[in-house]
Amino acid sequence: MPRGKRPAPAPPAASKKAPRHPLPAGRPTGYRLRTVVLDAGHGGKDIGCQGQDNHEADVTLAIIKDLGRQIEDSMPGVRVIYTRKTDVFVELDERAAIANRNHADLFISVHCNAGPRPIHGTEVWTMGLHKTDANLGVAQRENSVILQEKDYQSRYDGFDPRSPQSHILFSLFQSAYITNSLRLAQRIDQSFRTKVGRATRGVKQAGFIVLWKSTMPSVLVESGFLTNPTEENYLASRTGQKAIASGIFRAFSAYKHDLEGGPVE
Repeated sequence: MPRGKRPAPAPPAASKKAPRHPLPAGRPTGYRLRTVVLDAGHGGKDIGCQGQDNHEADVTLAIIKDLGRQIEDSMPGVRVIYTRKTDVFVELDERAAIANRNHADLFISVHCNAGPRPIHGTEVWTMGLHKTDANLGVAQRENSVILQEKDYQSRYDGFDPRSPQSHILFSLFQSAYITNSLRLAQRIDQSFRTKVGRATRGVKQAGFIVLWKSTMPSVLVESGFLTNPTEENYLASRTGQKAIASGIFRAFSAYKHDLEGGPVE
């Protein structure tokens, strides 16, 4: 999700809220996942990364709308909220704020990746420490979108997405939602690999502002590399977009079952 843009990390804050209803490791009695927020990365003046003929903002919106339709059609008891349903620019903190205002139980952000031409495959990210320069690079790219926002330095407590030192602040941050975020991320990675037949690059952690700001379990899905011609063609096709959405939906359904018990919908 580049073009100098990607969800950005932010410095740890003492005001981070505790879970409204902490989710136990097992299957909590009576818990129901009622609201999910779906976030199509980039949009409007922020087109994200680019392939030969396609922009990330368009691909992510198509995938998110397909995913939302599957949830709405199969799970009438789950409220689906979108951070955007058209080609508009939504600031990073507003994306997380939409989820927080609606007391969402889950936040799923979808993006496309960029890199050297041969690299391909999906990645699923959760909030956490970047352990490699490559992980830091992804976070810096996604987070740099805030440079297009007004007064970003004051709004993000002086965070500079171009500075590795700013990202180091995340080493002090421990998410109250990391267990369930990782649980969903692993489900998505497995679904891409075994159900959709995609090459996967695993579950990874780094500091993303859009995840840091959300007060619920959250994941950021890199659906593939637009800079790889074969993968770009796949992601630009309706077949590929629906398949990626279906893979996330299967994982979402399994995750919901993990927490609630009962049959997988």
